[in-house]
Amino acid sequence: MKIRSKTPLKALACFSATLALSASMVTTSFASDWTPSRAVEYIAPANPGGGWDTLVRTTANVIRSENLSDVNYAAINVPGGGGAVAWAQIARDSRNDHKLFATSPPIILVPLAGTSRFNHTDFTPVARLITDYSIVLVREDSPYQSITDLFDAIGENPRVSIGGGSAAGSMDHISIAGAAAASGLNAASVNYIAFSGGGEAMTSLLGGHVDAVITGAGEASAQLQGGELRALGVSAPERIPGLDVPTYQEQGLDYTFDIWRGVMAPKDISEDALRYYEDLFARMMETDSWAEATERLGWLDAYQGSEEFGEFLDEQLEQFRAVLGDLGLLRN
Repeated sequence: MKIRSKTPLKALACFSATLALSASMVTTSFASDWTPSRAVEYIAPANPGGGWDTLVRTTANVIRSENLSDVNYAAINVPGGGGAVAWAQIARDSRNDHKLFATSPPIILVPLAGTSRFNHTDFTPVARLITDYSIVLVREDSPYQSITDLFDAIGENPRVSIGGGSAAGSMDHISIAGAAAASGLNAASVNYIAFSGGGEAMTSLLGGHVDAVITGAGEASAQLQGGELRALGVSAPERIPGLDVPTYQEQGLDYTFDIWRGVMAPKDISEDALRYYEDLFARMMETDSWAEATERLGWLDAYQGSEEFGEFLDEQLEQFRAVLGDLGLLRN
């Protein structure tokens, strides 16, 4: 079923498609003479196993394996509040040139939903790196065989639950709500259960505590290979190579949803440190190790430097403000 009107949810789906245009537009920034003098704290604002954690560990591994830095990029998990706990800690350390964190749509969505006092303007954009897509998973023994089966069940029984690794009103919630709207449901009727990261959501699904999980396609690859879970659909405009999962559009839902991911730093990081990190990630994305990792994880390169990334975040703010208003979740 297609959405007939140009709602903010539909507009967001159209807007997100433009991210793919940046896939091959990696540009190297001006290098800085500054270099880290000690290990860099590299924070994933959630438990292990989710999108932020995967980005942090993958980029840290590539930097190390390609000898792009003389210091270690130490992955640190700080879960809670859909990212809010980590953001509060980072905001208190605003001048630390040796701290970075993974970011994605929740840096905008969670504050708009009123569950964090800090938003993207309280930090410094370093670089947008990739885009991923949402994927809906069920247990192997689930009665649902397609994404439309799941939405039909929700229409009949609103207690059918879908877990996600981000807070209510955040990325996973917005993604599944938009898909539900495309199927003809009231987006606000989705029984979304928030967890403190994709790993926790997966554990809950395997334990039978939720009926389905929505997560990033990249971090779902390993779980699907285990044979305990099945994928009902992916929010990409086309099937993802190496992941034989039908798109929503193949199943009659006129809807796509991109999950961009990048890196940010504390607000008052020095200009020299910012330029160093911006250049580091641009160089990282041109390595063979990065190409191998993105192919394995189903990620698409979507590089933006600091200034362009900041402008993109401001645009996303206005888009997501409209979406949360549709859901009745706008609080800020």
